[in-house]
Amino acid sequence: MLHQRTTRLSEEELYEIVARVDALLPVSWDRPTGRKRALTLVYAVEATVIYLRRNHVQDVIGEFYDVSQATISRVISMLTPLVRAATAREIPTRAQVEERIAGRVVLLDGALAPVWSWAGHRGLWAGKHKTTGMNFQVVTDAFGQVITISQPIEGCAHDMRALQESGLKELLALADAVFADKGYKGSGYFTPRKKPAGGELTDAQKQYNAQISAIRAPVERAIANIKIWRILHTDYRRPLQTFQDTFYAVVGLYWFKVNKCSA
Repeated sequence: MLHQRTTRLSEEELYEIVARVDALLPVSWDRPTGRKRALTLVYAVEATVIYLRRNHVQDVIGEFYDVSQATISRVISMLTPLVRAATAREIPTRAQVEERIAGRVVLLDGALAPVWSWAGHRGLWAGKHKTTGMNFQVVTDAFGQVITISQPIEGCAHDMRALQESGLKELLALADAVFADKGYKGSGYFTPRKKPAGGELTDAQKQYNAQISAIRAPVERAIANIKIWRILHTDYRRPLQTFQDTFYAVVGLYWFKVNKCSA
């Protein structure tokens, strides 16, 4: 088995994911008849997690196991939805999110998961980031502990639209205070002052912005930690219709790891 740095899971954690995936398989992985599979279920799940963790090209992952790129592609296509299903229970419920937000100071920021420019999907273009991708929102507490990660929305959606469509706006109404960046101007949250047209910020406004930036720093670090799963950090190369399964498989694995560390 490959090193923990490649999957971000310990051997025990990986075997737990394997057991969950095995329970979801419609038929046994080790088929009694027909052609024998090129990879054991353990290696197949491991290869899938490596793909999500590192976003290696598939023929490179194939070299790890001495199998073809086509084999790795089939494994990833088959098992990514099962990893999503196997980890879905790790993701906080709406009630849990409400409890963690209510009456507290929370931090909000948006992030972009880059996706290759797909013909016919112009909505992926995110002008703010000057690339194509899917926008998702992250809410943390004041110390940067992640509270929730929203659903992905096409990159063309500005932060306020993404906030509305994600359903987070209603949840954040429960908070005592919300700190966010300039993209959420007009939301009622604490955001930095914008430079006036043709003018400059006053020293007091600059100091205020510096304070807001310092308060918001933990959510930016939290997003960087989420993007350790590099499939959300570097270009997504598989068919666009597979992105949702991939995104939620990563979110599930992220929370699986968080929950294990806090157990």
